[in-house]
Amino acid sequence: MDYWQFALFVVYPYIALASFFLGSLFRFNRDQRGWKSDSSQLLAPGLLRWGNNLFHTGILLLFAGHFVGFLTPIALLHAIGIEPPLKQLLAWTLGLGAGILAWFGLVILIIRRLGVKRVRVTSRVMDVALLFWLLGILSLGLYSITISSSPEHRDGHLIIKFMHYVQHLLLFRGDALSYILDTPWVYRAHMFMAFTLFLILPYTRLVHIWSGFGSAFSYIFRRRQIVRKR
Repeated sequence: MDYWQFALFVVYPYIALASFFLGSLFRFNRDQRGWKSDSSQLLAPGLLRWGNNLFHTGILLLFAGHFVGFLTPIALLHAIGIEPPLKQLLAWTLGLGAGILAWFGLVILIIRRLGVKRVRVTSRVMDVALLFWLLGILSLGLYSITISSSPEHRDGHLIIKFMHYVQHLLLFRGDALSYILDTPWVYRAHMFMAFTLFLILPYTRLVHIWSGFGSAFSYIFRRRQIVRKR
């Protein structure tokens, strides 16, 4: 057994997820005043508007695509007529479009963060490091699409391997690693950086995503408003 890969892609994901959930709970209990994104929207609002909208649109689509794509049972895909080549083509097409949106939005946010003096002097080291870490994750993800779209990988076997890996990992099955050992390095690098993002997220400004989810659910399940005419 490759113990380094076992540590990185079996043990490390559990540590990252534990940090994500427990760290978020700890910070909510101990630092509710710091539970925010430290907005600087009054500084260079034009760049912020473009970067924010592009990045958030792309990243939400990517998150939804990864969630549905990796957690949907393979038997269900077969039952509804989606075979591996079609599944991979859908993932390639949607992932490319959403990834480009998020990538360009993030580049705009980095330019604003470093190029506008008033924004730069109010930034923390972690703010800048986080932007570049996200850029690395997106860049590796986009590069991986060029590999999955190559002729030797168009049969969809790669996407099936990663579906098996994620599903077996979440079900605590011991054979999860075997599905990704022979995959190209870029996929594993992409996953490692994504796991690390979950690991550090509760201790950064990105913790405000919990507030976003909370606001969305409270809006959906809010009590009906009654509007009366005068």
